[in-house]
Amino acid sequence: MSRTHFDGLMAKIAEANIAYHTKDAPVISDAEYDALRREADALLAAHPEFGDAAEVLQEVGAAPASGFKKIRHAVPMLSLDNGFAPEDFADFCAKIRRFLGLDDTKLQFVAEPKIDGLSISITYEARKFLRAATRGDGSEGEDVTQNLLTLQSLPRTLPEDAPSGIEIRGEVYMTKADFLALNESQERKFANPRNAAAGSLRQLDAGITARRKLSLFAYAQGESSAPVAATHWEYLRKLESWGFSVNPLSEKISEAEAEEFQKRIGIERAGLPYDIDGVVYKINDLALQGRLGFVGRAPRWAMAWKFPAERATTTLLDIEIQVGRTGALTPRAKLNPVNVGGVLVQYATLHNEDEINRKDIRIGDTVELQRAGDVIPQILRPLLEFRPQDSSPFEFPTHCPVCGSIAVRDTDEAVRRCTGGLICAAQITERLIHFCSRGAFDIDGMGDKTVLEFYVAGLLKSAPDIFRLPLHEAEISEREGWGKTSAAKLSAAIAARRSIPLPRFIYALGIRRIGENNAKLLARHYGTYENWRASMIAATQIGSDARLELGSISGIGPAIATDLAAFFSEQHNLDTLDALGEFLTITEAASAAMSSSPLAGKTIVFTGTLTTLARPEAKAKAELLGAKVTESVSKKTDFVVIGADAGSKAKKAAELGLTILTEAQFREIAGLE
Repeated sequence: MSRTHFDGLMAKIAEANIAYHTKDAPVISDAEYDALRREADALLAAHPEFGDAAEVLQEVGAAPASGFKKIRHAVPMLSLDNGFAPEDFADFCAKIRRFLGLDDTKLQFVAEPKIDGLSISITYEARKFLRAATRGDGSEGEDVTQNLLTLQSLPRTLPEDAPSGIEIRGEVYMTKADFLALNESQERKFANPRNAAAGSLRQLDAGITARRKLSLFAYAQGESSAPVAATHWEYLRKLESWGFSVNPLSEKISEAEAEEFQKRIGIERAGLPYDIDGVVYKINDLALQGRLGFVGRAPRWAMAWKFPAERATTTLLDIEIQVGRTGALTPRAKLNPVNVGGVLVQYATLHNEDEINRKDIRIGDTVELQRAGDVIPQILRPLLEFRPQDSSPFEFPTHCPVCGSIAVRDTDEAVRRCTGGLICAAQITERLIHFCSRGAFDIDGMGDKTVLEFYVAGLLKSAPDIFRLPLHEAEISEREGWGKTSAAKLSAAIAARRSIPLPRFIYALGIRRIGENNAKLLARHYGTYENWRASMIAATQIGSDARLELGSISGIGPAIATDLAAFFSEQHNLDTLDALGEFLTITEAASAAMSSSPLAGKTIVFTGTLTTLARPEAKAKAELLGAKVTESVSKKTDFVVIGADAGSKAKKAAELGLTILTEAQFREIAGLE
């Protein structure tokens, strides 16, 4: 598998997120987007080493547009993991049982058609409508209060049996009939009802929103001052009694009934008055939802079972090789443009050289493709009956197409990488683009084109040069397409990022395998930049306590530890950190812990078989309370929780005189009793 291809997938997904969530102008269809995400998930499962570039998969939505006031969600509005087949749903159920330790217990769900609209959060205080916000990036959305008030179906007040304060979430959508009528009445045509709904709600002039027919389905709860129900089904019935519209096709079902429900809704889909792109399955028991919690960008207790992607055939014109920031060479198919479900497709993913060889894909072939997400679909197979007689197998390059350096492939990887390193323009610019990206320093105005422009101009060769750009403000203002105002804005945007939280800083460095999640794990474990840096330098020594500690962090492991050690073994990387230190204030990691918890800031190890909690749930609970969960016992371990048949870890804990907790004692400390 070519890492460059994976990096390309991430870039396309990020582009599609912004186009869909911020600009209301998708560059691909939902089926394409879902298929690309599915492809990326499959690649990650097969190649965990790609995790350092997978941060986009953890993002929710996109940053709010600049024309609206921002509202921070009291409870994050996260996204959903997707499935596409019965086996995906079965795997989802198996993960739930494994996390909760439920053995073969059959699960109960609420199945809700997945409306294709714009997610909204509606806040009531003293049972009166207060404000409304879009999902935005999941943490912060756009204030669309005045626009939502134009919906006649929105309850302005809630009855006495409602909590005094509550966040109600749902989807603003436009029916197919209203969409067609809107497009007939205006010159500017929307591509689909979802775009029309999002564009109508996100008007700076609420009067425009009022003239367009929007509808609302409510289906979820955010923060609430009091419990509403014991099950999600009961919660939906409460929403109805309070005056909200709830999708009438929603049903309470058993695990065994999900596949049949999916088939039935798929058949009914075309005749519905609104667009749907799948079905959302949620655990009905809200107490179980609370125990399951969230991982990354999605809840563990819900999934979206999407409808199948569409297919088409076309001609493969060329195979292009792209180079990513880690030097990975990724093949991309250039296609004779073909319309797949309303989207003109020109490029497709080819994964890596092994995939090309396995499928025997050749330039000139007629190929069958499936929309595989964002912008780039996936080639399924060549149609051999149409293969040209003079065709020959594709020879994957052994040298970088950008800098000409040798491209080598490790025996344990499917990726071929350019060895040019810092002399390879592709790697340098991709790393700089990553450094400025939203999950990293998030510097407004420093997008791909600007980074490339400044690199070619000689203004930008390394990350510290970004913070020297304000010294060149006058020169930048005279460049084509710039001016004094835009140059000054860029300088201000750079100055605004001179203080950065440790997780973002670690992620921005672009260390292999260190994505946003791993950066957060490291920041939470080490606390401060100074401690992290000193520990990483110490960890370059194989067998040192620091190296053992790093490799034992739950979620890190020895492979990632090796990549971190490699980064800190290079003097030029240490020099870059020193140079960045002259410009930056790196703040401590914000603790996810409750400061009052006895586990906050403690290092904890679980060993043996737990009887009242499954190991994943116990770890998740400890981390939620601010503990650092590691896999090995050392003198730095604060608590060792022992279950049945505890072995060498329990023995070592006793030898070191560490605090040993029984499962019951852990439950008491964690507040689970």
